[in-house]
Amino acid sequence: MLANYHTHTFRCNHATGTEREYIEEAIGHYRILGFSDHTPYPFPDGFYDKDKMRMDQLEDYVDTILRLKEEYKDDIELHVGLEVEYYPAYFDELVRFVSDYPIEYFILGQHWLGNRIGEHSPYEETKDEKRIQAYTEQVIEGLKTRRFTYLAHPDLINFTGDPAVYDHWMRKLCRTAKKLDIPLEINLLGIWDHRKYPNPAFWPIAAQEGCKVVIGADAHRKDKVWNPSALKEAMKIVEEDHLNLLETIELVNPFDIRL
Repeated sequence: MLANYHTHTFRCNHATGTEREYIEEAIGHYRILGFSDHTPYPFPDGFYDKDKMRMDQLEDYVDTILRLKEEYKDDIELHVGLEVEYYPAYFDELVRFVSDYPIEYFILGQHWLGNRIGEHSPYEETKDEKRIQAYTEQVIEGLKTRRFTYLAHPDLINFTGDPAVYDHWMRKLCRTAKKLDIPLEINLLGIWDHRKYPNPAFWPIAAQEGCKVVIGADAHRKDKVWNPSALKEAMKIVEEDHLNLLETIELVNPFDIRL
């Protein structure tokens, strides 16, 4: 791997270690390291998602990475981004808020349906076609904003129903990603943490639809920034399914919409 664009910080409340520790682990393994911590979200009525930054932490997040970017400029290329869910009711307000900061890219990582509050998570096992349809349609709507550089763990939805139903909706997702030229991520956290993703049923569909793919560490600990054993398993998926793997990607400015 020449680049990893999926790295978290302690601010999301479920990651550990300092940015400097992550950078030191990356040097010698990557040419490019991107930080993409879970974005804060302007929810109403004081609601706070404990698995994300607070709104008042964004400035420190950006300032810290920019300072380290200058300090380590001769050792590694650093970028500052955000992993963002697409919540239709609040997304435009989020974009306005973060546009005051030099954020270089968004990764779409959809961990909840609807507008988060009182909704289901795609992590939850389901046989209900309405649930996989809702996930797919929400992800597609997010991709169509043209504000995202790539789609993280596209196969996160834990659907255990009819395989033909799974194929139908995931193929629709892949066709949209292909049409919009948005890469899909093979997620190393899912591999080493033995999650339901990467889903072996998903990646042949991505290959058949001609999707581009990237590999993301999704690092929440410094020792997982570089993870050769998980990377080996990811490369098996790439090779067995004949996927179009990108070593680096062009970052999409989330504030300059591509028409």
